Amino acid sequence: MKFAGRILALCGLLLIWGCSSVDIQDYQNTNPELKIEEYFAGKSKAWGVFQDRFGKVRRSFVVEINGDWNEDGQTLVLTEDFIYDDGETEQRVWMITKTGDGSYLGKADGVVGTARGKSSGNAFNFKYTFDLPVEGKTWRVTFDDWMYLQDKNILFNKATIRRWGFRIGDVYIFFDKRND
Repeated sequence: MKFAGRILALCGLLLIWGCSSVDIQDYQNTNPELKIEEYFAGKSKAWGVFQDRFGKVRRSFVVEINGDWNEDGQTLVLTEDFIYDDGETEQRVWMITKTGDGSYLGKADGVVGTARGKSSGNAFNFKYTFDLPVEGKTWRVTFDDWMYLQDKNILFNKATIRRWGFRIGDVYIFFDKRND
């Protein structure tokens, strides 16, 4: 009987988790309006941490970001230069294309397939699969990024990272658009 009760409790939790997702349209009446092609055009800087599923901060970093429109005027080329607290550096270049009203597609090294984004009000949600280097191995993980524009200069980002459906941690990033 104990086993059946545990299975029933697990099924209940899975049902609750499945029904509790946030919809981008929940933010349609929020301000200021976030247009990533405007916010990320030019230079910005960000500070962030990776926190594991137990709440321990495992890594912190600073990111210098430069966004430029490519020649066709349809794609934002977003270059991110990371400096981690252990001295490691990394560059990631995103190609983000607006495909419709509030819809975006993105590609970058490490991204498996295409990232898909939606914006509404002050929020932007970006979902993608990523091959993440971890201690000499590669983990295939999913990112569920949520960005929230606080004012014209400040953007907050929380990304939940999952592997095999289980949350392995979160990344928290604060972006600042102001010039130094």
